[in-house]
Amino acid sequence: MRIVVLAGGIGGARFLRGLKAAAPDADITVIGNTGDDIHLFGLKVCPDLDTVMYTLGGGIHEEQGWGRAGETFAVKDELAAYGVGPEWFGLGDRDFATHIVRTQMTAAGYPLSAVTEALCTRWQPGVRLLPMTDDRVETHVLVDDPEAPQSDGEPARKAVHFQEYWVRLRARVPAHAVVPVGAENAKPAPGVLEAVAAADVVLFPPSNPVVSIGTILAVPGVRTAIAEAGVPVIGLSPIVGDAPVRGMADKVLAAVGVESTASAVARFYGSGLLDGWLVDTTDAAVVDEVEAAGIRCRAVPLMMTDLEATRRMAADALALAEEVRA
Repeated sequence: MRIVVLAGGIGGARFLRGLKAAAPDADITVIGNTGDDIHLFGLKVCPDLDTVMYTLGGGIHEEQGWGRAGETFAVKDELAAYGVGPEWFGLGDRDFATHIVRTQMTAAGYPLSAVTEALCTRWQPGVRLLPMTDDRVETHVLVDDPEAPQSDGEPARKAVHFQEYWVRLRARVPAHAVVPVGAENAKPAPGVLEAVAAADVVLFPPSNPVVSIGTILAVPGVRTAIAEAGVPVIGLSPIVGDAPVRGMADKVLAAVGVESTASAVARFYGSGLLDGWLVDTTDAAVVDEVEAAGIRCRAVPLMMTDLEATRRMAADALALAEEVRA
């Protein structure tokens, strides 16, 4: 079985661990979000790609779901002593090494896809990890700017990098728009469209539908390739009981005019793209509503409490794919 998974950070990485357990013989290609990428201290940082790589390679900090296990922060402390920031983004010493290697390779002319492949030779994640594009794409969030003068009684607004919105501001301020800057001119990375064309099933894990999966779909050609692949496209809701399981999906969904419900997210993707949708048993009442929108829907437990629970989620997604195919 050839499976393509669109993945963001923590939710996508943990789902992939369960998918590998559910389908140990499958050929899995992961298309990773790079809209969260940021340049810090002269280094190119790819948080979502690294979270997938570390999680599947056994190097992740399990409790927080990002960063390296056994991490230290001597370099961060020394930078702070010099007054060099930003201090709000905490890169650890082990993590710095990954970003140094990546930056050296990109400076030498290697595209991000080749760099990611090289980094994975160390971690052996057991999947083929592809960035969505080799081009620079950065997700920006439009927020109020309290320091700027108001115009006609309306607060001024400014765009900040998604990492600043999420890490520094903690998504505590309203998001008025989410823009994947550069996506409209980006090209899918080598292998992305080919993997989709060869897939037996495409999965959308319970990652953020706007700033993770939505950003991948914003790269020209990716959405069309998935819609026209002729294979089941199955998604798992990141919303349980009208609230995100983790993170701030509700904040960015509001910014694009989508309610924070399992049904609304399914309709956000659309029946032209999505064939099947899994909701949590808590949201079983919306199954008929989703199916009325032309998307086959089933209610199953969707909390990734441990590896076995996540394996069952992945198995349910594959079972729904077979149901759609039949």
